[in-house]
Amino acid sequence: MKNSKNYFLAKGLTLIELLVAMALGLIIALAAVAALLVGQQGFRSVDATSQLRENSRFATELMRRVILQTGYLSSEFAISKKHNFNIESDVEPNIKGFNNAIYSQNLATGVSNTASANSMNGSDLLVLRYQISKINRNTEAASDLSIINCAGQAQKTVPTSAEERTISVLHISMSKGEPSLMCTWRNEETGKWSTEPIIPGVESLQFLYGVHDVTPNSSPTPISETSVTPAPQVYLRANQMVVASNSTATNANWSRVRSVRIGMILRGPPGSAQEKSTPIQYAFGEDSAFNSSSDSGTIVAAQNDGRLRQSVTFTVHLRNSQGL
Repeated sequence: MKNSKNYFLAKGLTLIELLVAMALGLIIALAAVAALLVGQQGFRSVDATSQLRENSRFATELMRRVILQTGYLSSEFAISKKHNFNIESDVEPNIKGFNNAIYSQNLATGVSNTASANSMNGSDLLVLRYQISKINRNTEAASDLSIINCAGQAQKTVPTSAEERTISVLHISMSKGEPSLMCTWRNEETGKWSTEPIIPGVESLQFLYGVHDVTPNSSPTPISETSVTPAPQVYLRANQMVVASNSTATNANWSRVRSVRIGMILRGPPGSAQEKSTPIQYAFGEDSAFNSSSDSGTIVAAQNDGRLRQSVTFTVHLRNSQGL
């Protein structure tokens, strides 16, 4: 009897019991792996969201500062008013944009008022002109390093006349396989142009211009001299500022820009979204009246690439005179 009891106590699992145990263990292992994968995806999404917010914050602050510099004149030229040139006919305007445009030096230097090539997702291009602020150190003028280019670098070459202005260009181009916010600027000391990426993953860059007394594609009417700068009445696209075969009237329209409305769509790396598909994106926000099917790039179609996306929009009010 004792031997029989010991025999039953030493007996192992039956085949059915072993299979059930293995099945339960497999279910638990699969659940653990699934939870790990979900956790990893959640971590990637949170990390991508944080990176998108940081990129949008940096792009916003940089563009805001550079745009605010538009039209700045060094104090000696702003005070003396000894220059006799006119922004409408003699020189390029301080601010000038191009709708759905790929960068070319002709656009930056003012050789052309219209772009010849379409940009990614209808992204726009913005040309900004301003002077370097200078101080006198002993008897030699030098930059006070307060003025930057669109790459965030302090500019050092001081102007010798009111016509001398540095140029910064904001646009979209591919960099290392990603559409990126690009900065192109002219080195006033060497005369050479440089381009470098500022923020990766910018799919769409849109600019609208708040203007006063400007009718789309028409010569402007005279503005009476007042002590108060007229506020913007309407926001127009860059191609609505152009008067065909009339550079003087086109430049006059650009001199009436009072503010700039910026819209961007940024994307994260592949697999950064929780779901494979992402919905339609709106550069100026989903409910904005500025989104229009006639303005390529303000509405970007839904994608199926698993990328997280974010739209950013803000307005910069110009503080310097644009009429010179």
